[in-house]
Amino acid sequence: MKLTVVGCSGSFPGPDSPASCYLVQAEHEGRLWSVVLDLGNGALGPLQRHVRLDEIDAIVLSHLHPDHCLDLCGLFVVQKYDPMVTAGSHPPIPVYGPQDTGARISRANGVTLEETQDVHGLDPEFDFRTLTSGRSFTVGPFTLTPRLVNHPVEAYGVRIEADGRTLAYTGDTDVCGALTDLLGGAHLALTDSAFVEGRDTVEGIHLTGARAAQAALDAGGVGRLMLTHIPPWNDPETCRKEAAGIWPGDVELARPGAAYDI
Repeated sequence: MKLTVVGCSGSFPGPDSPASCYLVQAEHEGRLWSVVLDLGNGALGPLQRHVRLDEIDAIVLSHLHPDHCLDLCGLFVVQKYDPMVTAGSHPPIPVYGPQDTGARISRANGVTLEETQDVHGLDPEFDFRTLTSGRSFTVGPFTLTPRLVNHPVEAYGVRIEADGRTLAYTGDTDVCGALTDLLGGAHLALTDSAFVEGRDTVEGIHLTGARAAQAALDAGGVGRLMLTHIPPWNDPETCRKEAAGIWPGDVELARPGAAYDI
């Protein structure tokens, strides 16, 4: 299983990185399968350096804040109008997300719907499917298990398993019990680290580097700790040092464009 960090800037695109977007790939049944975790603003462009857009097998949205989902609007245009895409069989891309993802993305794309309608305006380009905490689903070689986490909106961390390897992605969260099941035994824990100890005191939004490290330590069996979702106004080294004060091994920082074997 390979992880490519397309974008890792927290809350909005920074000067050196798009907002949240991670590409997870693995070989299975003679071909390469590709799942996109989050598609935040600014990510669609650089995503194309790593995968053809018509070869995305599924998209998983951790939550519906713009820095995690908004470039789905651009991908809709590709799916609907790109001649290279529309000339083929043009299957819809499965999009897994919180409740009402289809309606929310439709409104962001300028499609007005009645709140009582069950349909959305982006068919047949996307096949929207609702995440349920603890209910696993499969995409090719991947088994994905979402866990409801601690954020002001409905938000999920996602555990991804393939070929005996496990990636755990927290999405945006503060400390919560779900992190134990999410992170435990993961070969790589990709953790939110948007807040700084002593400065950001509001609860229920984000982890600090220290809280991310403690959550991974408490979960047990985590092989590698990688901090992500650091906003441009933070010094990443501050977040890393906070985590390093607790984590017994090396603390890694997610880097845009970097690829990691898991």
